[in-house]
Amino acid sequence: MKDEVKTNNQHSDNSSPTEWSSAAKTMVVLLSTILIAILGGSLSRYAKDGDVITLHGASQFDDSHSYTKALVRFTELVEKYYQGPRKVKFILHKNSELGLEKDYFGFMNIGAVVDFAVVAPSHASTFSSMVAIMDVPFLFRDTEHYLASLEADVFAPIAQRVQERADVMILGYGGGEKRHFVGSRPVRNMAELKNFYMRVMGAPIQSRMFSALGATPTVISFGEVYNAIQTGVIEGAENSASAISHFKWFEVAQDVSLSAVSIIVRPMFFSGKRFRRLPPDLQEVIRRAGREAMIFERNFEIETDDPLMQQLEAEGKIRTHPFEERDQLLELAAPVKAAFAEEIGAVSILNAINKIQ
Repeated sequence: MKDEVKTNNQHSDNSSPTEWSSAAKTMVVLLSTILIAILGGSLSRYAKDGDVITLHGASQFDDSHSYTKALVRFTELVEKYYQGPRKVKFILHKNSELGLEKDYFGFMNIGAVVDFAVVAPSHASTFSSMVAIMDVPFLFRDTEHYLASLEADVFAPIAQRVQERADVMILGYGGGEKRHFVGSRPVRNMAELKNFYMRVMGAPIQSRMFSALGATPTVISFGEVYNAIQTGVIEGAENSASAISHFKWFEVAQDVSLSAVSIIVRPMFFSGKRFRRLPPDLQEVIRRAGREAMIFERNFEIETDDPLMQQLEAEGKIRTHPFEERDQLLELAAPVKAAFAEEIGAVSILNAINKIQ
């Protein structure tokens, strides 16, 4: 009986040892094939993603603003010029999605989050005080002088210093809008400028400059200017046609004195840490595209600046007045500029600008 049970148990196996071994091998091969296929697909996807270089740009503004337009043009030019084996993908964060310009510069400094942006030069002054020369009022005589200075690359020492100390590159320079006196009363000459209670930015050179011109400057945050004029805390400020329009200053300050207090300089920055991780051929393209994109940006600003001011006047939102004694403004501003340039180590830059005819 025991033998019978044993025999029956043996017959209950579905295969002999040899047959089981063969089936097991087949199963192992099948499972291995499936695993390889899965891993192969994953590796293939990884390799595909690895062939894509993703670069992030940032702007505080929407698609209509010149800075955003410049960043879009930059991406288009890179895609046009780059012929390398890897695909370049751009993600542009607009409308302050990633914070403000000071945040963008900080991100570029550490090499994370933001790779490129158009940023006010003052945000780089923590790393080099020389940068502040770009924001000095009456730095340029007129638009032609401004353009000639940029073509002469007068800010090259600043770009080198910022790259060394902040590890952030300057690819090109935009700007070109003129900033004028805007107030609740006309400021058409030196007599009317005297004791003009005006808002200025927090940089010390702003208060020093406008005090030297006879005005009474007060440091007020940009977001409070409208209410400060409306309530009579100040009589006005200085800014461009686009700012007057966008922030509706014309509702509380209708008189614009065409004084060209300053002409805006706006660099396009790129993270040095990110740049060094890019292929050499793409690096070359980025330099070229950045330079060309900012030429586009400043041409756009210059071409739309005066027409926008004229449009605001035609719509009855503002009244424009020529400043009759601008030569005297430039004369009074000269020693203030010279002293400030000495303080921040930018004497050679100011001299280079002054020599340009």
